[in-house]
Amino acid sequence: MKNLFKIFIVFGIMLITGACTERFNEINTIPDAFTQDEVSAKFFLTQPQFKLYAPDRYPYWRAHLIHVDRYAGHVCFGFNGCWWSDELGYTYSSSYTDAAWDWLEGYIGGLDNFMKLTDVGGEFENQYMYAMAQIMRGLYFQMYTDLFGMIPYSEATDPNITLPKFDSQAQIYQGLIAELDEAMATIGSETATGVGVDDVGENDVYCGGDLQLWKKLANTLKLRLALRAYGAQGATFASGAITEALAAPLLSTAADNVFMEKDNEISQWTAACYGDVWYNFGLGSNWTMGKTLIDALRDNNDPRLLFYAQPAAGGTVTLAYPDGPEQAFHTKRVDFICDVLDDAGVSYVRTDNPDNSVTIEMPENAYYVGQPTRLNGKIYPYVAYEFFSIPTEEVIAAKNSGTDIRDELVMSTAESFFLQAEAAVKGLGSGNAQNLYQEGIRQAMALWGVGSGDIENFIDNEDIALLDGTEEENLEKIALQRWIASYTDGFEGFAIVRDMGYPAELYDGVSDVDIYGLGDINGQYPERMRYGNRAANNNPTNYAAAVAAQGTDVQDTPLWWSKQLESK
Repeated sequence: MKNLFKIFIVFGIMLITGACTERFNEINTIPDAFTQDEVSAKFFLTQPQFKLYAPDRYPYWRAHLIHVDRYAGHVCFGFNGCWWSDELGYTYSSSYTDAAWDWLEGYIGGLDNFMKLTDVGGEFENQYMYAMAQIMRGLYFQMYTDLFGMIPYSEATDPNITLPKFDSQAQIYQGLIAELDEAMATIGSETATGVGVDDVGENDVYCGGDLQLWKKLANTLKLRLALRAYGAQGATFASGAITEALAAPLLSTAADNVFMEKDNEISQWTAACYGDVWYNFGLGSNWTMGKTLIDALRDNNDPRLLFYAQPAAGGTVTLAYPDGPEQAFHTKRVDFICDVLDDAGVSYVRTDNPDNSVTIEMPENAYYVGQPTRLNGKIYPYVAYEFFSIPTEEVIAAKNSGTDIRDELVMSTAESFFLQAEAAVKGLGSGNAQNLYQEGIRQAMALWGVGSGDIENFIDNEDIALLDGTEEENLEKIALQRWIASYTDGFEGFAIVRDMGYPAELYDGVSDVDIYGLGDINGQYPERMRYGNRAANNNPTNYAAAVAAQGTDVQDTPLWWSKQLESK
């Protein structure tokens, strides 16, 4: 507080200079100055919350869309008219990689400032706001380390260290769980951060100032971290953390879903949304829905399909006969596209023309068809935009368009139940895995607006809703439902695939060079992103130590908790 008042004093002195002494009292009173009971750390909270789940358009495009949303298999580029093939992101590009690294590396400053303000002795000391910030650190560092692996953590915010070391993921996970435990202990039974200006209230765009919801969020994040760490080398802390988390309150009702409402008016250079990319650049920057996701929804009669995607536009499309050596692959590529339409049950008419071109007549707005992931630039002319589904308007809504923008997913009650089901299947919890799993499905569908009748019909009639197989088969179903529920949260979707190995269609990678782009990793599924140039150039010694400990700085170096390491 004293610094704020110093500013007012200095400002007052400036006003006084050259003024008449008889007007001293008048001009020394600042009409619009904040008083002590009008200032609070809560005014420093909202920006770091937005910056974590809705950064500006640059990383939203290059980190989210170009990388994690596509690694998750939820969306694709590479249709005829897109600026890139769907190999983009699997072949290293420093500018795209740097956008992700620079955003996440630089994020911590705003949050750390809030923590210093609310810590003991801070300008706005408040233990409950500090606990909220500790939980945000957990969300942030989990996202950061799960994308790159070893990162600066223990020294990241030390003002006396300009070149922080990179900590192992085991150290980071254990540290985050300890921080979450401390935050939950601080919150205890409290429900608000204070009264009046000390109540964060609506300035908290995650939980609306509800400390008990923050506590549930922290415990559910703890369960996520512990289950992901479980089985990894040296993760001796994981089983105990799982037991503790299962014994404490978790996200458990529809009211517990943690979303961040998007601001319709805020600049895309402050906080972006999908629509800021979709509508600002024309067709070239648009994307289609991934085949694996659409197939999982459509083939299991999942009622979320029409909430996630729009039917393919369809129409009449002619696939031209290419010039040169690519003629040898024309029939193979046409047949591949037709096979995709066949798999989706599309009733289309194929005409093989005298000039060797092929015309496909497809009903308009009638079928849900996903685009295969990682198609290369050679098949690009055959991948017509009209063949494939795109996201629903809610997902890609533009600001101030009259259409509500889908809120950013922080953590859902559905995931809480899927995590509990996973623990039960692995023998780590006492709950009924089937009941927990089905409640996860209910919660996941409800948060997209699916009616209760449709939800119960799905649970009663679809095999995917039953945990009736071996342990591994049941874990596959849980992984698939967690992955489906992570749609629009590519960071977590990408992590689920690497951690659990499902959907296998994604995890197994690609190999046919006539169809797919193998990227820099020979068609394997990416295990991480490469570090940004600033890590190597500005902190070379610690960067080199991290690479020596973790493995080569490439996309197929598995992380500490990876399914790939578990299988070796």
